[in-house]
Amino acid sequence: MASSPRRVDRVGVSPSMGRFPLMLIKHRRKGTRARPELLLSLHLQSNPDALCLVRAAMQRATEMLRFEEADSRAIVRSVDEALANVIRHAYKGQNGLPIEVTCRRLRARKGSREPNGLEIVLTDSGAPADLKKLKGRPLGEIRPGGLGLHFMKESMDVVEFSRKDGKNVLRMVKYLAPSNFEEKLGGK
Repeated sequence: MASSPRRVDRVGVSPSMGRFPLMLIKHRRKGTRARPELLLSLHLQSNPDALCLVRAAMQRATEMLRFEEADSRAIVRSVDEALANVIRHAYKGQNGLPIEVTCRRLRARKGSREPNGLEIVLTDSGAPADLKKLKGRPLGEIRPGGLGLHFMKESMDVVEFSRKDGKNVLRMVKYLAPSNFEEKLGGK
């Protein structure tokens, strides 16, 4: 007899447990095929030491979605760079301020040529980003720093900055490579 799929509503660590407050919520609804589908939501405080937890969660999410190894590394690095920028620039290095990371699986509609993918949204309450200054430095200029934004734009298919309800919002999307998309459709 086949067992029915298990529904997992909450997995995580309470903010009062341990050194790194983090809450991970994973939703699966039996019989629904929402597009996009919430994979996880991380609520953490600005603390560079907590970035290793986010990197691990992102690594696992990209593996679950069957991203190629190079794309997986690029996604993890892009999220890590974006979070480091939030802590460094939006929060001016101050620890203990809220950051939200939301990951959604993007599913292609039946008969659509749009690929499956992963959407990552980072939200913070820090100083508003000056969108005119979010260009990064020229690649030919040799000095440390300033290439994170360039790397994110080169690595991700979509990188969008906005300000909503007094919060900075960064939306990044990476689509699965066509070979992975076909494998996923074929059940491999």
